Amino acid sequence: LVVTDAGMPTISDPGFRLMRDAIAENLPTVVIPGPSAPTMAIALSGLPTDRFTFEGFSPRAQGARRTFYEKLRFEERTMVIFEAPHRLHESLIDAAAILGDSRKGAICREMTKTYEETIRGTLAELIVWASSREILGEITLVFAGVEEGSEIKSAHDAVTRVREYEAAGMDRKGAIATVADEFDLPKKIVYAAVVDANKMSR
Repeated sequence: LVVTDAGMPTISDPGFRLMRDAIAENLPTVVIPGPSAPTMAIALSGLPTDRFTFEGFSPRAQGARRTFYEKLRFEERTMVIFEAPHRLHESLIDAAAILGDSRKGAICREMTKTYEETIRGTLAELIVWASSREILGEITLVFAGVEEGSEIKSAHDAVTRVREYEAAGMDRKGAIATVADEFDLPKKIVYAAVVDANKMSR
């Protein structure tokens, strides 16, 4: 019998190791769910719940945190992320710089507790909110996935097309110009997306 003092067993705690070992030993396993911050936050956010990804805590160091958000730039599912209250403002700034400051999101604070609150808005609006007060308590962030037709999604698809042209023998400059016309995007956007994609693949 494994019991947690709060929350859903094995979510953001090491309980999965016990479950893994129990399964390996063919022991009977039954789960009785408890409160779960990721599912509560996504419900409170007002963002799509049909597909979502839980990413745990964002990294503490800014460089690692920016890499963390870079990997989520083209994520189409709703994203759920834990954040420390003293890093919230900086984390939102990093997220906005990479995901776009018009991306929709929510800050869920102190869920199920006396001072529970949910703040919804664009990342730009959430940054303003977080900068104007002392942040305390447990924080769960929810960000919308990239939308079809958005410039970020179009740029991601454009990178794939550029690579197809390059594989066919076209030089990069020509491929970028051709794809920019195809996708009706500025060449500088396609170029930047290609550079970013190459950095991420190293």
